[in-house]
Amino acid sequence: MAIFMIDKVKKSFANGDVEEQVLKGINLSLDEGEITALVGPSGSGKSTLLTIAAGLQRASDGHVYFNGKNMTNMSQEQIRQIRASEFGFVFQSSHLVPFLTVEEQLMLMLTISDTKIKKQEQKVEVTKILKLVEMDHRRDSYPSSLSGGEKQRVAIARAIIHQPKMLFADEPTASLDSKRSKDVMKLIQDLTKRLNITTLMVTHDEEMLTYSDRVITMKDGLIV
Repeated sequence: MAIFMIDKVKKSFANGDVEEQVLKGINLSLDEGEITALVGPSGSGKSTLLTIAAGLQRASDGHVYFNGKNMTNMSQEQIRQIRASEFGFVFQSSHLVPFLTVEEQLMLMLTISDTKIKKQEQKVEVTKILKLVEMDHRRDSYPSSLSGGEKQRVAIARAIIHQPKMLFADEPTASLDSKRSKDVMKLIQDLTKRLNITTLMVTHDEEMLTYSDRVITMKDGLIV
């Protein structure tokens, strides 16, 4: 069942006196519990499409539907509320807060997100998620003592702790070696299926495509 739809989405940017069209009419639907990978050369529009889908910027034309609702017609505050409650984000860098422990990173996310988890149940949920990503033994550790793979595991835990329906991943393995990249992708694949999360991922690493349900190739602002 489609939970996310992108309908005839276009995006243009002003480049001096010239308008540069980055996306030229994209149609895409995403099903629940599915991992979709966006691939293509640099400048093809992958990251622009991801950020529009995630509500981080608006399309110049077209519509984005999440859970049957048209995000294109929403106010910035309404979109912020969806991002805070229904979306999770993982990037190339973990962006962990250096002075917070692993457990505190997740507790902070619960504090700033519009989570449905009751306050008295949040510690239990943190323990559950840390066990899922095999990082419970490092819950009192600071980012400086973690390996690159461990940091990404914590970043993934932080992205899903508030029980989002969508996970957006922009080059989540780009800073990792081959073994750690596979470990992180296996984790994303497992969590997507176990928690019924819909994942949209941008990647340049062809080895990571084996963990995806669908691969969408983009070129010159179009799906090819």
